[in-house]
Amino acid sequence: MNIHSIKFSCSKSYEDFPCSHRQWRHQGHCRFVHGYSRSFTFWFTAKKLDHNGFVVDFSSLKPLENRLKEQFDHTFLINKDDPLLNYWEKLHDLDALDLRIMDNVGMEFTSELIWRWANEYLQDKDKGRTCCWKTESKENKSNKASFEEIPDWFKS
Repeated sequence: MNIHSIKFSCSKSYEDFPCSHRQWRHQGHCRFVHGYSRSFTFWFTAKKLDHNGFVVDFSSLKPLENRLKEQFDHTFLINKDDPLLNYWEKLHDLDALDLRIMDNVGMEFTSELIWRWANEYLQDKDKGRTCCWKTESKENKSNKASFEEIPDWFKS
């Protein structure tokens, strides 16, 4: 199965997750702490529609939305190898910021991360009937990245 053989698809967007981050290796201004209101879009497909005729019942995605809120709503995202990590952890302990440590805080990695979250949830919930085949992460209306792949377990 490839993306072009998909018959039914739907998408769900979640918007306005204000958070801050920094890319400490960047030579320009991205090395400084800065923030955006992140938004996310998920594209879903199904081997067959459910009893309502849906690919995915959007009302069933609350656990995914809650996971996005937990990770990105009023949080400070930092790469796990940030040389200031000890300082960020101290500020977290002082309740000055809500720290989330990631492999990489960039939009590309974030798109892959939320793709994995969606597919973990769907595989458990729908037992392989549905999958998320694409995600998009936006830090503002100009900057976005996506990740696209059909999970191996869905192909069979």
